[in-house]
Amino acid sequence: MSDLDLTIACQAYDRIQALQSGEVKVEGCHARALTMRAEDIFARAYDDAPFDVTELSMSSHILAVARGIASAYVAIPVFPSRMFRHSAIYIRADRGIARPEDLAGKTIGVPEYQMTAALWARGMLSDEYGVAASSIRWRTGGLDQPGRQEKFGLTFGDAVEVAPIGGDRTLSAMLAAGDIDALITARAPACFQPDDPAVTRLFADYRAAEETYFRKTGLFPIMHVIGVRRELVERHPWLPLAVTRAFEEAKRLCMRAMHDVGALAATLPWLGDDLARTVAVMGEDYWPYGVPANRAALAAMLRYSVEQGLSPRLLDLHELFALGTLGETP
Repeated sequence: MSDLDLTIACQAYDRIQALQSGEVKVEGCHARALTMRAEDIFARAYDDAPFDVTELSMSSHILAVARGIASAYVAIPVFPSRMFRHSAIYIRADRGIARPEDLAGKTIGVPEYQMTAALWARGMLSDEYGVAASSIRWRTGGLDQPGRQEKFGLTFGDAVEVAPIGGDRTLSAMLAAGDIDALITARAPACFQPDDPAVTRLFADYRAAEETYFRKTGLFPIMHVIGVRRELVERHPWLPLAVTRAFEEAKRLCMRAMHDVGALAATLPWLGDDLARTVAVMGEDYWPYGVPANRAALAAMLRYSVEQGLSPRLLDLHELFALGTLGETP
């Protein structure tokens, strides 16, 4: 039997480089890697779904399942993008916001209310500081370019106040002008400049705050997940596990290269020291795949999605991933 042809769309992360280069194979498949920005991949995956295996927004995947929105993909427990989000909260310095609790009652911008970075930031603010999503007025729209809209044409009920800013405005310009009090965004807004004290981060020493958060909660926020085309899974039930194992092997090779500080695998002069600091805080396997090692993070995301008015019901983990992958830890 001939190998199955696959296209795999993912951003160019070091942890999947061996898969993108062809050094790691998906068993039973001939894979062709497509390297794109994650945002562009998401837009196409939820539009014409041209990829066989694709990176997906984790929050979008959760709410699509919970709301019964048709999706061409089923997920596997591979998480190519993770990031703490204390660094994602930007504030006006003149609004009396000295601590996270001061955000209650404020107007905060976010490119999309449903985006995963915002899901985690709001969850952290609620769990750690008692600032509920419902205590904030949310404004959505383009960060530095106008016109961004919520995926799936989402609307929200009375539990949270979410309103678009209009197609001719940007959140960055509104924060600079003082029309909003704060902004949650995965990318730094244009108005955040080292020589301008008007806009600053809520957590000035965000790495220290994030390390403290991890030590307390054990949570390393999941941002993205890998999806496999549903019709391929139905025809080839072995495929989700084969893809999972290939991503796991690519990550293993990446981590082996990272620890070889005789020749730096990343363009960071103190990579060895930074890696040692990370391992001291988070342990050797600080970027785990599979459900068992990520159960707490996934449960938090499912809870946040309901609490923040995104999902109409609390999902079970078995609803999120392809059959045969929930207990897999390759």
